[in-house]
Amino acid sequence: MNISKDEIKKYLPHREPFLFIDEVISINEENEIHARKYVSEDEYFLQGHFPNNPIFPGVIIIEALGQASGILGFLKMNKTPEEGSIYVLAGVDKVRFRKRVRPGDNLDLYSKVVGEKRGIWKFYCKAELNNELVCSATILCADRKA
Repeated sequence: MNISKDEIKKYLPHREPFLFIDEVISINEENEIHARKYVSEDEYFLQGHFPNNPIFPGVIIIEALGQASGILGFLKMNKTPEEGSIYVLAGVDKVRFRKRVRPGDNLDLYSKVVGEKRGIWKFYCKAELNNELVCSATILCADRKA
């Protein structure tokens, strides 16, 4: 299942400049999503992070992983934000950064549903660059009324 940027907006309430998923490559039956973020030289935050040495911020990588998880969660719940549901970041654990991401890189984002309890979803997430681990984390998202 490939989802374009316009279709992604059906499953996330985020909009530019805070939408960090450019494409969904696949979603499989094992509750896993593969999404992609194309890191442009024009990203507004790269002007200050860092001048003459731009590095894609780790917190934005975590946000992108959270957004990929949100898409997966909305699809698994068969809901959309238009129906009055919002999927919010509820926690991040076991975060590790291993490699820098720079302008021009294509960041592959993976998220897998680990479990769900009372509207709180747990995901194992990782970001890769050219099949090398950039970041790993456990992310919690909560399904709430908007």
